[in-house]
Amino acid sequence: MNDGHARLCSSRRWAEFIAGEVVPAALDGREVGRHLLEIGPGYGASTARLAVLDGQLTAVEIDPRLAARLRRRLPEVVVIDGRGEDLPFPDAVFTAVLSFTMLHHVHSAADQDALFRHAQRVLRAGGIFAGSDSIASSGLREFHRDDIYTPIDPRGLPDRLSAAGFTDIRVDIQPKDEWFSFSAVRAEEGR
Repeated sequence: MNDGHARLCSSRRWAEFIAGEVVPAALDGREVGRHLLEIGPGYGASTARLAVLDGQLTAVEIDPRLAARLRRRLPEVVVIDGRGEDLPFPDAVFTAVLSFTMLHHVHSAADQDALFRHAQRVLRAGGIFAGSDSIASSGLREFHRDDIYTPIDPRGLPDRLSAAGFTDIRVDIQPKDEWFSFSAVRAEEGR
């Protein structure tokens, strides 16, 4: 993550935006249950919001420094060093898998699809996968200079989530067309 990106993602203004707008938009009307997994918490803007929900929150973070920082900041959260495209958990253990503004940091579309499959695998039947991401723009591409930047087209996301085994898929482009929220459900067994 470049310095400008790190400053934004660790800022109070960003944390307020994520907690006040992004997380509520993604979870709108969805029941998350008590066993939550967050993929890619980064500096923890969404993690701090999720940690106050009733239940156990586990987070998987690829950057060891950010994972250690998150452990110190939110000791009630179980923080695992790992990757979303290779989740180190057994099948069907979480009631919700959540991912906020990080999918564009996954190395490739194939790795993003692997992340979707792993999210589906670790969810219990009827569990939700929800989150958000930015919509591609030349400004964001420049902002991500020297970073990984693999934007997701929100119009194609429903097909990708369906291919990973999700149903009841919602993708909502938010005001100003700068970001989108999404949610999907792991199909019940036998469906």
